[in-house]
Amino acid sequence: MQRPRISTNLAISADGKISSSPPRPSGWTSREDHARLLELRGNTDAILVGRGTLETDRMTLTVPGKTVQPLRCIVSRSGKIDPAHPIFSKPGGEIHLLVTGDFAGDVDLKVTVHRQTLAGFLETLATEYRVRHLHCEGGGELVRALAELDAIDEFHLTLAGHTLFGGFAASTATGIPGEFLPKSVGFEIKSFDPQPAIGECFVSYTRG
Repeated sequence: MQRPRISTNLAISADGKISSSPPRPSGWTSREDHARLLELRGNTDAILVGRGTLETDRMTLTVPGKTVQPLRCIVSRSGKIDPAHPIFSKPGGEIHLLVTGDFAGDVDLKVTVHRQTLAGFLETLATEYRVRHLHCEGGGELVRALAELDAIDEFHLTLAGHTLFGGFAASTATGIPGEFLPKSVGFEIKSFDPQPAIGECFVSYTRG
């Protein structure tokens, strides 16, 4: 499968959760974490996110000050997205919607709709849109799908030791706890930056 280089970025609570249940909106980590998020976005050609995360965090997937904005890619089973979502009013990169199930969305939305598998979409981005670096910002279910394809090259985490979410239904970096991945995926620590004053640690991993 031809695909872009793929990185992910997530913030994880002290008990290994990326969100609470019911979902907690973004903004629970530090300003330093937000600045790091924008820095990671700024080095990519396209940003990928699941519909649930997009709507919970009210994401616009933009990079302030960047002349050429990354493509904004959304994954959804049905393609249903609130037409009043801020992503549709915020200037930025072209919006691409991957629909993996039966399409039930609004065809009038100003998006390019793709009806294919995640693997097929990754190949489309690489071959038709010349995306060399794709950056995924969750949620856990989407990250798991990428891991099942063995398609993650870099893994960036903010370990937020100041917060506990708890709960069996709270998502981890690879979704709601359940079955193991088809196989283990090995990574090496690329950087480790503890920030005791804010109770966070920035860690980056790369494929071993």
